Formats: sequence, structure tokens, C-alpha cells
Amino acid sequence: MGDVFIRHIELLGYEKRFFPSQHYVYMFLVKWNDLSEKLVYRRFTEIYEFHKALKEMFPIESGDINVENRIIPHLPAPKWFDGQRSTQNRQGTLTEYCYTLVNLPHKISRCLHVVNFFKVRPDDMNPVTDSQIKKPEVFLLPKDAKKNLTDITGPMVLQTYRAIADYEKSSTSEMALKAGDMVDIVEKSESGWWFCQLKNKRGWVPAAYLEPMDGPDESEEQEPNYEGEQYIVQKSYTAVEEDELTLKEGDTIEVIHKLLDGWWVIRKGETTGYYPSMYLQKAGKVNTSLKNELRNRSAPPRRSTIRNVKSIHKQSRKQISQETYRRNSKKYIQSRSNRKENFQNKANAIIEKNEQEENKPKAQPAVPPRPSKDLILNRCSESTRKKIL
Repeated sequence: MGDVFIRHIELLGYEKRFFPSQHYVYMFLVKWNDLSEKLVYRRFTEIYEFHKALKEMFPIESGDINVENRIIPHLPAPKWFDGQRSTQNRQGTLTEYCYTLVNLPHKISRCLHVVNFFKVRPDDMNPVTDSQIKKPEVFLLPKDAKKNLTDITGPMVLQTYRAIADYEKSSTSEMALKAGDMVDIVEKSESGWWFCQLKNKRGWVPAAYLEPMDGPDESEEQEPNYEGEQYIVQKSYTAVEEDELTLKEGDTIEVIHKLLDGWWVIRKGETTGYYPSMYLQKAGKVNTSLKNELRNRSAPPRRSTIRNVKSIHKQSRKQISQETYRRNSKKYIQSRSNRKENFQNKANAIIEKNEQEENKPKAQPAVPPRPSKDLILNRCSESTRKKIL
């Protein structure tokens, strides 16, 4: 027989245990190459330690030497206090992690480190419990959830970005960075503040301080939409840079370009400029400023204000000039007014035509000629003949 290896790992759910103290373990059904199937239980801290050791064994494939060569999947670090909600929400991430792990090249997926970690242990066969306290509670993963992992968790694969300059945090919820630090992006907020992870640290970081590894351009940025979307200003802002706009609370504007760093290009009349997206609310939507924790933050810094920027890319990030925004906006506004004018002209022409038809005198019916006396005598009745004669 050949070497033992794993064919498939399926996450079944998790257990809430109360001995020796309350904790959670995940249940995995491990399918081996000899067609046997074994049930094993692992705590997330164990899985994370296994993950860190695997990265040390394969530094190239883990991206430690060159991040572009990374094929070993990401796995977020354990939280200081893992509760039931975090245990449940992590199921999708673990499902994706195990699937990717088994499908890695054989030197990784079939190495002894992987095989030994998922082998059955004595406590898998006979878990240590104390019936006098409380029996474990089992939470199975729903079948529908296995098909749609996005219902369980957030992003499956965390993107890695690089810090282009040092950043000093200004609040406890933020995270300080050094130029060259590699961070995993947990959440990208439209406000321009991104929630990042660096080893065991987590916090909010301005998106302007981060750059993608594959190129200077942000592929997620949408193209300008010169038609514009109506937004309401929720918080006043006084322009600091020349290409920014000063607006008051309650002003109505049009957003024409949504950028990832949280500074959107907006249009007020024929004037365009940058404005913090976190101070805007889409027209017609319920005001959720009280629910948005980022609303109380200051606007994130712009990349143009960052000193000592050190990028790994030779070319700088493409940027559209304000003159281009203004020129294209003016063209769109003009074409929109022309369309309105043409529509109005057509409507007026139709109304005028209808009025002309209504005022035109209607044709009167022709009066038939009076029949002759002979015709009446030949065709009329006897009583009519007597009256004529």
C-alpha cells in the first residue's frame, strides 16, 4: 500500500463543552485514501497553531519570501475571547480553508504535519466529559449553509496589502503601521477606513496608506458615472486642499466617482471636487448616521497628503484630473439639458398639433336635394299622393 493521505475534510459543525471549563470544538469528518471516514474534534486555537507551523515549513508557498507565490490559504487569528457567535461565524472560513488545504500540491496536502494533525486521537473516540456538570451541546452545520458559504461568514480569502508609509494611530480602535508591513484586509468600508489584521493585531487603517501587491491601480474602483447619484450631505466639511469642496449639512450633490480611499468625486452644479464619503447619505435612504460608528470619526487622510511614500511599484497610481471631471461633467449636463429640451419641444409640438386639430372647423353634412313631384308620385304611398294632389 502507498502512503496514507486525506481525500476530503468536511466540517460538520461544532460542540459547546463544559468540562474542564466551557469551550468550543469543531467537528470534522475526515475521509482517507483507504475509503475510511473518521470523526475528529479540534479547537480553533489548535487549528491556528497547526496553520502557523505549516507556514513555517513551507515559507515560499506561504508568501513569506514573495507574497505573489502564496498558495497556502489565510486563516484569521483567534480572538481574545471566543464566544459562540465567533465560533459559528468562523465555520465558513474553516470550510474553505480545509477545501483549499486538501487541494494543495501533494508535498503540502500529504505531508506528515497535515496527516498527523487530522488523525484520530484517543479523546476523539472518548471525549472527556462530566455528566454531573452538563452534557455537550451539538450544533450541526445546516446543509443549505454548506452550499452557500457567504451566509455563514464574510470574505473567504483575505486580500493582502502593503503599507506605503508609517501610520500612527489616533484612537484605540485603529492600528499603527510601519512602511512595508503586510496586512490582511478583513473589511473594506466605503468610508476609506479599512479593518486590517497584522499577526495578532487588528484595527482600522486609512486605505490611502495601503497599496495592492499586484499593481498600483485599484481594480475595485468603479469607472466615473457622470450621470451622477444624488446624495445628501450629513456633515459639513471645509475644504483643505484646492481640489476639495466645502459643503454644508443638508446640501444635495451628485456623486460621480466612488473611490476606495473614502474621498469621492462629487458635483455641485458644474463644480466638481473631492469630499469625504463618510459624510454623505444616499438620497431617499433612512439616515443611519447614529448607527454608523465611523460617522464620529474624522475623515481619513488622502494619499496626496502622506509624506515619505515608499511604493514597490515603479508607476504611480492612475488618477483622473479635476479638469477631466469638470469637462466630462459639463458635457453630460449639456447633453442632459439638450435631451430635456428636445423632449420638451416634441411635447410642445404634439400639444400644438392637437390644438390645431381641435380648432379646425368640422365639416358639415351635405343637404340632400328635394325629390321631384313625379318621383314622389311614383314611390310614395296612397295617403301621401292625396296630400300632394
